[in-house]
Amino acid sequence: MRETSHKKNGAETSFVPRRSLLVALACCGLMPFGWAQTPAVAHDPAHVVNLSASSFLEVEQDWLSMSLSTTREGNDATAVQNQLKQALDAALAVARPAAQPEQLELRTGQFSLYPRYGTNGKINGWQGSAELWLEGRDFGRISSTAGKVQTLTMGQVGFSLSRKAQQQLESHVQAQAIERFKSKATEVAKGFGFSGYTLREVSVSSADQGGGPVRPRMMAMEAKSSVADAPVPVEAGKSTVSVTVSGSIQLR
Repeated sequence: MRETSHKKNGAETSFVPRRSLLVALACCGLMPFGWAQTPAVAHDPAHVVNLSASSFLEVEQDWLSMSLSTTREGNDATAVQNQLKQALDAALAVARPAAQPEQLELRTGQFSLYPRYGTNGKINGWQGSAELWLEGRDFGRISSTAGKVQTLTMGQVGFSLSRKAQQQLESHVQAQAIERFKSKATEVAKGFGFSGYTLREVSVSSADQGGGPVRPRMMAMEAKSSVADAPVPVEAGKSTVSVTVSGSIQLR
């Protein structure tokens, strides 16, 4: 260790470099608290149990999605496009008077036009398609309106739960699942000889089996009847809304 000396007012003072002082203190076990600490050893909590509980409810699907479509083809792209537009406009003119929020809602679907190629690789015509969707909770209104449309034919139909119904059901089923989790936790605590428990962490997950408002269960349908204004026959299925509560508790 190297020392440096300075004189002040006739007295000689010695200084030891800070780095050397720290090394000396560490070697002697005199390092001040806060400069060096021994990391604490973490211990996993005792008496922790993992649990899960589920609840479900099967209900009738209340949302109908029905597609009507048509295809056209010809040698002239503009002519084909105009034919598709006319067919779609005529369908909308029939369906709009019956439209009502949540009961019967309209939206246009695919509208496409693409070339048709011959064996020589050159364009020899054009083909296109147009689509109209009828959606809502009033099955009778939707099916009768679809039967009145004469310029489009039946494509697909799908049943699901409306977003509103799904949210209401999830709240109800979630409350049941939470109560089952709490009851199960109490039983487990008593079974192991403890008076109670403390909730450490928990997660809640839900699922809709049998269809959903975004991706409804689809099934093929026959073309509509040739009789004008004949309602399209439809029948809804069922969906199962389930909620699972899982987590861990500490017995006490």
